[in-house]
Amino acid sequence: MDFQIPDTPEELFRQGKKYIPKINKGMSSAVIMLAVAVLLVLSSFYSVGPDEVGVIRRFGKYVKTTQPGLHWKLPFNIEKLNKVKVKRIYKEEFGFKTVRAGVKTQYSSRAYSEESLMLTGDLNVVDVNWIVQFKLEDPVKSLFNIRNVGATVRDVSEAVMRQVIGDSSVEEVLTTRRIEINQEVQDKMQEILDSYNIGIQIVTVKLQDVNPPDEVKASFNEVNEAKQEKEKVVNQSWEAYNKVIPKARGEAEKTIREAEGYSLKRINRAKGDAAKFIATWDAYREAKDVTLKRMYLETLSEVLPKAGRIYVMGPEGNKILPLLNLTQEGQK
Repeated sequence: MDFQIPDTPEELFRQGKKYIPKINKGMSSAVIMLAVAVLLVLSSFYSVGPDEVGVIRRFGKYVKTTQPGLHWKLPFNIEKLNKVKVKRIYKEEFGFKTVRAGVKTQYSSRAYSEESLMLTGDLNVVDVNWIVQFKLEDPVKSLFNIRNVGATVRDVSEAVMRQVIGDSSVEEVLTTRRIEINQEVQDKMQEILDSYNIGIQIVTVKLQDVNPPDEVKASFNEVNEAKQEKEKVVNQSWEAYNKVIPKARGEAEKTIREAEGYSLKRINRAKGDAAKFIATWDAYREAKDVTLKRMYLETLSEVLPKAGRIYVMGPEGNKILPLLNLTQEGQK
């Protein structure tokens, strides 16, 4: 049986005539009144789920927002209810489409190149797949200030993503700036949506796959391999440089320090000898005899230990030539 709650009392009576048996006029009136009471209750009470809120409009004008639970409103569409899921995270996909989600997610085999092909700042073409997650932060604004939430989010996201990709090089998009691009797109999207005043909050933006188009993928891989080989050679050269140059610098520094030490040693020795000579000269000038004798004795004390044989001649040695045994060693 197909029965809907009527919008007006006239519609209620019109539907009642089809379902109420025509026994007699009095009984029909009673049944109709009972049906009106039941429908009045059914069209007045409503429930709001735990992940949503209820937006009430009276003759099309916003009246109030109700929280999860059982509530009452004016019947017969005097007040209308719109349930908005404010805790649900909505998702929009770009460059691909999920056909069936699950343990083994199935994706559409169709190519969405019209939204995924983009031009980078260095004039390279890349195929960009990404997702945008958002939620309806303000249910009233999302109902009255925008006609199609999903379409608006898609248009804003595609425009911002093309702008950010166009400001980046292909290498940054593929490798180094993926996380920065996600955050930059999210911030710019939120700024635009806030200017629209539509109560949408962007939860996350995430790049999925970024690849060159299939037509140039082989050439692109060759270029990447050449760049990697170049980086490898450069790194090996720097490694050799870092081994040889610091060692040479260390040896040069060592030689310089040794030369400075030798120079300082010679200078200090010369200064010491000069000071010793001056001190000896001053002492000799003050007491010539004592100083001369002392110098004579000091010289003998240095020379005699180095002499081999020592011969001491007495006074009688001047008259008779002594016979010296020069073949004997160690005699004094």
